[in-house]
Amino acid sequence: MTAALVLGACAVGPDYRAPAAAATAWSAPLPARVGTASLVGWWDRFHDPALTGLLQAAEAGSPSLAEAWASIAKARATVAQDRADRLPTVTAGGTAQRAKQSALGGVATANTLSGTLDASWELDLFGKLRRTQEAAEARLEARTDDWHDARVSLAAEVADDYVQYRACRLLARAYADEAASQADTARATATSMRAGFTSPVNGSLAEASAASLRASAVEQQAECDVLVKALVSLTGLEEADLRQRMREPADAPPPLPAPEGFAVDSVPAAVLAQRPDLASLERELAAASAEIGVAEADRYPSLSFSGEIARSGTALGSLMTTWLLGSSLTAPLFDAGKRAAAVDSAQAAYEYQLAAYRSGVRTAIREVEQALVRLDAATRRTSDARNAAEGYRTYFEAIDRNWRAGGASLLDREEALRNALNAEISLITVQRDQIEYWIALYKALGGGWQAGTPARALAQTAAQATTPDTRKSGDAS
Repeated sequence: MTAALVLGACAVGPDYRAPAAAATAWSAPLPARVGTASLVGWWDRFHDPALTGLLQAAEAGSPSLAEAWASIAKARATVAQDRADRLPTVTAGGTAQRAKQSALGGVATANTLSGTLDASWELDLFGKLRRTQEAAEARLEARTDDWHDARVSLAAEVADDYVQYRACRLLARAYADEAASQADTARATATSMRAGFTSPVNGSLAEASAASLRASAVEQQAECDVLVKALVSLTGLEEADLRQRMREPADAPPPLPAPEGFAVDSVPAAVLAQRPDLASLERELAAASAEIGVAEADRYPSLSFSGEIARSGTALGSLMTTWLLGSSLTAPLFDAGKRAAAVDSAQAAYEYQLAAYRSGVRTAIREVEQALVRLDAATRRTSDARNAAEGYRTYFEAIDRNWRAGGASLLDREEALRNALNAEISLITVQRDQIEYWIALYKALGGGWQAGTPARALAQTAAQATTPDTRKSGDAS
């Protein structure tokens, strides 16, 4: 027994150590420190109640979060089972029988009572059960990290679609205004053509330009409706409610939200530690390492103790007590290499998870670097795009006045109109891109998640709202 307890303190297999991050510095330019905002609660710094409401609705009823929460519950149950396997088990049983036997001398009746109490305990000699529990606990942490990753991804997707919708409405308004203006031009040109002051060619050009802008306005509006459908799917809101939340003022759509930027740590290792998906991959790697020990321990002998206490007899006053105490030692002698192959399989699974983790690190670095490059370019383009839009709009207004006074041709006016419209579209697009790249950077940096942050029960609440309770009223929660 003493030797068994000493061996029970050992565990075969490798002791896990987390791999170190390889990157030491970013290659892309870091954003300017435009504010003191942190990633935690960053959405509130948009100062957009509609966006905040959509994010809350999406999180409260997201199927992906409910699925991730169910995975956490399953992993917790697995941990509880593995912990229980390391402790003794006790079972009890009892029987009561009544028998009647007929004979020549009469009828004999006999009662038989018996009760048993069994106990068993497998001693964890080489750490098989301990390594199994380590693997289960690591996977529970991985599932919690997956919940946070799903939450960050969901918020980023909702915000991205919302920003695209706002930009889409600005573009649709621009196309609609230009189409209305061009329709007026086409009517004025037709009147002038009928009076003989304008050639039919100019009339055809004006009609063609008006038709082109109407088609662009219809296409842009359709894109806005597609984004609404995407937001309905993400938030679970009714479309009428969603449109009401995003309703626009009568005079003009609201401008794009302007988020407060955040500083990025210059050391990649500090940034990558904020990514829940990388944390999940690292925990899966820890679980795979522990399972090598499980497979290795299966090649060694196992020792278990068992005992039984039984009482039996024909009446309560005449019960006889018996007891049994013993131990069993089993050792694999020949299995044609099955257990050795299991160790090789576990080692290969670890190598696979290590490669997946390294790939995840590279993907994370790439996503951060790409977001930084795109954000820097969009930031530097914004000022030029704004100046271009203002300049082309001023030029078009001058040409339009000159054309109405008869000093410029319709072709010159149409070219100035196209340039002004393209410049306005470019400005809206670059403003949208700048916000989208902030959102992409937010997601690439882990969305403010920190190691050890517990998963909240919002997804569980949403799941229970649609799942009937199958427990009996007397069951414990």
